Amino acid sequence: MAKPNYSFEKRQRELAKKKKKDEKDAKKRAEREAARPDSDPAATGSDTAAE
Repeated sequence: MAKPNYSFEKRQRELAKKKKKDEKDAKKRAEREAARPDSDPAATGSDTAAE
């Protein structure tokens, strides 16, 4: 019977954890980018509206 390759299993768990973290970070970054134009006063042009 073959013995388990614990190093491979650990590496696979680490890769899965990193992938999940990267996806979460990308989702957070996308939400921040979507919310940024609403909170950025320069993007609304409010300083030029008085002219």
